[in-house]
Formats: sequence, C-alpha cells, structure tokens
Amino acid sequence: MSNIHKTILTWLAIVFLFFTTLFMIVSIEHKVNTATTTNTVSFSGEGKVLAKPDVAVVQLAIVTEADTSKIAQDENSEKSNRVISFLKNQGIEDKDIKTTSYNIYPQYTYPRFGEPVEPEITGYQVNQTVQVKIRDLGKVSGILDGVVGAGVNQVNSLSFEIDDPEELKNQAREMAIEDAKNKADGLKDQLGIKLGRIVNFSENTGGWPIPIYERALDSDGGFGGGGPSVPVGENEIVVNISITYQIK
Repeated sequence: MSNIHKTILTWLAIVFLFFTTLFMIVSIEHKVNTATTTNTVSFSGEGKVLAKPDVAVVQLAIVTEADTSKIAQDENSEKSNRVISFLKNQGIEDKDIKTTSYNIYPQYTYPRFGEPVEPEITGYQVNQTVQVKIRDLGKVSGILDGVVGAGVNQVNSLSFEIDDPEELKNQAREMAIEDAKNKADGLKDQLGIKLGRIVNFSENTGGWPIPIYERALDSDGGFGGGGPSVPVGENEIVVNISITYQIK
C-alpha cells in the first residue's frame, strides 16, 4: 500500500473518531438535560390576603340628544362641565377624573315596511363616559346622588378597589410559597424522594373587585330615598403558585 493511501486512511480514521466522540458527547448531554427536565415533581401553594378597599371607581355616562351634532356636543359639554365642577367641589382632584369614551351617534327614523324610502337622520346623540376615582369613601353615596343633578344620565358601574395592591400581592405570594414548600417537605418522605434545586416557578394572581353595575334613576332623576347605600366590604387578593423541584 502506498504512502498516499496510508495517509488517506489515517485521516479518515481521525475524522471518524472525531465525529464519533462528538456524537457521544451530544448524546450524553441530551440525556442529562432530559433527566433534569423529566425527573421533576411540582407542588402548588395558595396565599390569601383580606383588606378593606381605599378607593371607589365609578363610570358616569353623560348622554345628550339634539337636532345637530354641534348643538348636541355643545349641550353635552355644558353638562360635562357642571359634573366636573361638582366633583371638584367634593374634593376630587383632576388626576382622578378621566374621560374614557366620547361617541357621536346619528339618530334615524326608518320607513314603514314596504316603503321604498331610505332611513333619515333626525338628530344626533353624544355619549360621554367619565371615570371618577373617589378616595374619600365616606363621600361615595353623596357624590353618586349629586352627579345626577349635575347632568349625569347613568351610573354604569361602581367598584371598590385597593389603589396600590402590590404590597398585599407580595404578602400573598410569600404565603403561597411557604404553603408550597410546606407541602413539599411533608410529601417528599411519603413519596420516597429527595428534592434538588427548583427548576420552575409559575404564579397566578386573582381576587379582583366585583363592580356594582348600573343603578336606575327614578322619575325625578335621582336614586330615590337620598343617596344610595353602598357597603364597602373587603377585597380578597389571592396568589396561586406552583414550584417544580428536580428529583435527585
């Protein structure tokens, strides 16, 4: 066999050995990673914190109809200014008054069935929704009753909330983690396993306030019987977590 053939065979052997070694390394690493992700066990935990709301959030609708769009908008602006002026007199700051929607709708009359006439615009409706945040909960009832006299047509929803819930969420999260770890400590002996490092963590937060929806106005444009009764109650912040451990 010539020296050239020997050299070629030698290089082929080296290349074959290189790729064989590389394949074994990749295969071993894959098995290690697979073992890390498949030999695991998860434990869930829940934390609950109860707290009194410190702010009320209400959606107020101001609705105006007129023959023309301009008249409807001008009259609606007058009502809106009266409502905002009333709110400010009650101690509501500018930052807590926000328009969340403003819509102009044409109003139509429709022909009777069978008449070949197109619908006709007879006027316009302006619908403005204002979100108000009330920080003095003792004023909620009086404000709800007073905004109607100032020009509000509908109180669409009212919810009592916690203005800064992050600290309470942290407390609930700590309780949930402790709950999951206690379960892990209690069950590892029953399951006959040894726990390694934590390889995954997930969280779900709930317990949002339930709004009180639209309250009908009476014939005098108020709620009847003075201001409405609006108990505040308590809000529950719930955090559910899941911790996944590697099994040694």
